[in-house]
Amino acid sequence: MKPLGTVKPTSHVAVVGDLFPVEQLELERLRGKVVVIKFGGHAMVSQELKQSFARDVVTLRRAGLLPVVVHGGGPQISAMLERLDLAVHFEAGLRVTTPEVMDVVRMVLTGRVQRELVGLINAHGPFAVGMSGEDAHTMTAVRRAAWVNGEPVDIGLVGEVVDVNAETVRALLEQDRVPVISPVARGTGGEVYNINADLAAAAMAVALDAEKLVMLTDVEGLYANWPHSTEVIRRATAEEIEKLLPELASGMLPKMEGCLRAVRAGVRSAHILDGRVPNSALRGIVSGDAPGTTVIPDQEARVG
Repeated sequence: MKPLGTVKPTSHVAVVGDLFPVEQLELERLRGKVVVIKFGGHAMVSQELKQSFARDVVTLRRAGLLPVVVHGGGPQISAMLERLDLAVHFEAGLRVTTPEVMDVVRMVLTGRVQRELVGLINAHGPFAVGMSGEDAHTMTAVRRAAWVNGEPVDIGLVGEVVDVNAETVRALLEQDRVPVISPVARGTGGEVYNINADLAAAAMAVALDAEKLVMLTDVEGLYANWPHSTEVIRRATAEEIEKLLPELASGMLPKMEGCLRAVRAGVRSAHILDGRVPNSALRGIVSGDAPGTTVIPDQEARVG
């Protein structure tokens, strides 16, 4: 990866002056580093939480970090499908995507959700630029199946990212922009695929040599013994997460799969955070003891 351009932070002390000293130190350490944030869950349907997230993103950029946002849009897609009287169906946590559903996915993600998020961020500073995985061949995908009870199930135009050409994203970062990316990708034959936003964010984090991958969701983190307990696993190695994958609920599975892929491919840490809490993105990124669940590489745990 070629080095990114010179970072031009503003006075981050004034911007985030209410942080604890350890958080200020982490903010300094992260200056010039890429952090990929997957924005989704309840935070996407609450106006207050969307505003909070937009402020967090601008705060991070003004402090000298290089945030990249990959957004979902599941609730908005489902709402539009219901309005159009099209079936809403999932297998293993993945949306079954017919050609008709794919048209709605593209329309909602890039035409509505992305535009709103770009506008919210730019209300606090002229940083955000919207794009999708289709643009400039940024993401290339192949068709994937869902696995149910050990058997593959056809789920239509749902893709698995097999290649990321991140040059356009890097160019935007060099221009002091915040890329806001919709998880839609092209196949090698020109077909368009719906990509799980968690896995798209993980692939982007790997391609950008990101320092951190952060996923905002609707729970406090990865529960140790769901549904019998709400105790959250605060820290886990990639090996520990891999052992848990077969037991995870469908909604948490792609998130932890994405975290696992990211840290095993060089991302220093991955975090599952509760997006229902205001400023969770900011606090989770700069906290030395981030709330939620943190996934680290196996070798880091051995060194520690």
